[in-house]
Parts: sequence; structure tokens; C-alpha cells
Amino acid sequence: MSELINNDALLDCVIVEHNPKNLPISHAVIWLHGLGASGHDFEPIVPELGLGDLAVRFVFPHAPRIPVTVNGGYVMPAWYDILEMSLDRKVDVTQIQTSARAIEKLIEREIASGVPSQNIIIAGFSQGGAVAYHTVLTTKYKLGGLLALSTYFATKDSIQAVSTNRDISVKIDHGDYDDVVPKVLGVNAKAQLEGLGLKPTFNSYPMAHQVCLPQIQSIGAWIKNIFG
Repeated sequence: MSELINNDALLDCVIVEHNPKNLPISHAVIWLHGLGASGHDFEPIVPELGLGDLAVRFVFPHAPRIPVTVNGGYVMPAWYDILEMSLDRKVDVTQIQTSARAIEKLIEREIASGVPSQNIIIAGFSQGGAVAYHTVLTTKYKLGGLLALSTYFATKDSIQAVSTNRDISVKIDHGDYDDVVPKVLGVNAKAQLEGLGLKPTFNSYPMAHQVCLPQIQSIGAWIKNIFG
């Protein structure tokens, strides 16, 4: 049975707190998984980031289970439906927008808990990265960073300008041998964001549709640089 995102309810999430000195939590990373995965997917990455004494709450939301057209209508965890697997991909933009609003509610929960919005990073892998792009580029909240992993800018045609987070730190990573989301889509996303006035960085790694340890270490350094 498929699920729809209830705009009045928060997404179920896996919460991991990196807080070796038991300090008040002052920073948060909301990290979205890819198609068919779950909030547990990136949970093991937290100890590998090398965050030192930073007090950071990691929020890994679970996507709803919906039919996915390119997988024969099979019901699985997904942030939106993928209609065609062409290079540009035909996707359900309305579902991306709905998922982005659900992530914004998680941002609001972190703010209510005492985390300033500028101390919140939004991260996403593959499908989750497409939602991360849309969330950061359309939200009214000033955020700390955008981490886009092995993904693409699915809603590029519906975003004409960025104001609130135009100066945000954006890190785009991609695998050289990615046969699920070709590297060219990550390269294109960088150019598309530059066209909107942002200044993303782009890094590629000798890997497929995945993450690797040197990349994880680089992500940790990037997070520490943002959170100080």
C-alpha cells in the first residue's frame, strides 16, 4: 500500500547525535537517502566524518512508500515518482515540491529546538539530492550548507531565481563511473546553479553510484568549516 506525505505530520526519522562532550546541540544536518533506501542508509557515516567536539544532530528522514513508474509501478521508499529514465529524466515535480515542504518542517523543528537556521545543512544522495536542491533553493530560511551527492537538479526549470540562500556553501560530489545518475548531470547541476548566482564546488571520485571514504573525509572537513 502506498503512502502520501501528510503535510500536517512530520516525517519519521532516524536521529543520531554526535556530541562527545554532551554540549547543547547547536548544529544539525538533515540528510536524505536515495530511491528504495531508508533513513538508516547513511546512519553509519556519522562516526567516519571526523567532527571532533562539534555537537551536531543528524536527522535521516524516511521517504514515504509510493509507486515508481520506471520500476514497473513497484511500491518503494521514494521522494517522488520517476516517469522516464532519459538523461534529463522526467519526474513528478509536484511530488518533489511536496517532499521539500516536508523537509522544511524538519528544518522548523530544529529551529524550534534551539538550532539557528544558519547552522542547518541539507544533504541528499541521488533522489534525496534532487529534493535537497529544491528545498534549499526555495525555502525562506537562511541555511548553512547544501550537500548534493550523486544527484541532479530535477526542478531547474521551475526555479528562476534564488534569494535567501544565494550565498550558501554548496558541495556537489559525483562518481566518475556512475551508471545510475551519469556524472554529466552533476556537472550540469553545477552550471545551472552558477546561472542562478550560486558558487558551488564540484568534486568527482573514482566510484560508481555510491560514496567512498576519501569523499566522506572531505565532507567532514566541509561540515567542520561551515560549523566552525
